[in-house]
Amino acid sequence: MNKPTGMAAYIAVTAAYWAFMLSDGALRMLVLLHFHTLGFSPVQLAYLFLLYEIAGIITNLSAGWIAARFGLSSTLYAGLALQILALIALLQLSPDWTIWASVAYVMFAQGLSGVAKDLSKMSAKSAVKLLAPKTEGGLFRWVAILTGSKNAVKGLGFFVGAVALGTFGFHAVIQGMAIFLGVILLVLILRMPAGLPTGRKDVKFKDVLSKNTNVNWLSLARVFLFGARDVWFVVGIPIYFYAFLSDGSTEGNRNAFFLIGGFMAIWIILYGLVQGNAHRILRATMRGSSALIQDAARWAWILLIIPICLSVFLYMRPDATTLNATVVVTGLLVFGAIFAINSSLHSYLILEFSTGSRVTLDVGFYYMANASGRLLGTLLSGISYQLGGVIACLSIAAFMLALSAFAAGRLKSS
Repeated sequence: MNKPTGMAAYIAVTAAYWAFMLSDGALRMLVLLHFHTLGFSPVQLAYLFLLYEIAGIITNLSAGWIAARFGLSSTLYAGLALQILALIALLQLSPDWTIWASVAYVMFAQGLSGVAKDLSKMSAKSAVKLLAPKTEGGLFRWVAILTGSKNAVKGLGFFVGAVALGTFGFHAVIQGMAIFLGVILLVLILRMPAGLPTGRKDVKFKDVLSKNTNVNWLSLARVFLFGARDVWFVVGIPIYFYAFLSDGSTEGNRNAFFLIGGFMAIWIILYGLVQGNAHRILRATMRGSSALIQDAARWAWILLIIPICLSVFLYMRPDATTLNATVVVTGLLVFGAIFAINSSLHSYLILEFSTGSRVTLDVGFYYMANASGRLLGTLLSGISYQLGGVIACLSIAAFMLALSAFAAGRLKSS
């Protein structure tokens, strides 16, 4: 495969992934804020995203095998198509349904979206391993660019979703996103460049489970890293800010949506920008894989400091004040930057540990662990916020980060 062919395929995959993640970020804010205004409790809001994460676990376990057997293009097309179906399903939601009927239906639609997200993610990340240049640092550089830009685009989706909800309403925005993704899918099918593998018919489903110790420890570290983020990110912080910002009026809700969406967007975009430059921050081309493996545990311990400091600060100052909100925003932005370095290290290491013949299988297994962490964090986000507010969310995040650092510390250089 020549370099231009590989680059063209990489660009096509990345563009499709950007389009998907823009819709994914927007949909997350649309669902969260729309149903919060309809009176859903924090736990009910968490339920809306549970099947999304459960679907991610199942999808990642099987998506690596599907891609290895049928090719990466097929899983990328399937991801976009399923997201369109999920959006169409949400358009059928009726305001006359009971809350629990609405919860069950939205859980189903979000489950489809979860399958779609992880098919697209596994396809894009696996393509990097296969298409990246073999020069020193080339893999980390391409991984960083893909993951960083993806998260910047998803952050923009958070902002667009929140603002569009207040401006156009739930159904109009959902309809617009479905049309947008339909156009992207059609263009991709007609113009996909050559360069992606077409699959091998001899791959067995049992091959999904990794026998590589480093892959297994890294996957465990990933579970708790993303659990530590989502335990405050999914429900806790948006609802905490909504209670602080909204006065219950239509104009107050619109302003709250704008500010919450703005914060979530800035957080994800910052996360993406740092991810995109993580190979420079860590001097990856100069230090080699052995040093980067050791960095995985070191940066997890550094990240642990942030939620500990924030939870202690809020415990000492429990009143809802502007100072509290400012400290929380600042602390979580710092968390996002350090989290991005951790996440980027993981994304590089899973590809470093995997071989070309097993890359889709190992990446699928690893992102199954990622989805497991998000599921755990999503469930605990609603429960912990309802029981102990944002302090409980941050305290559980700190505990999870300690577990992530321990697992990362078990990684060994080859």
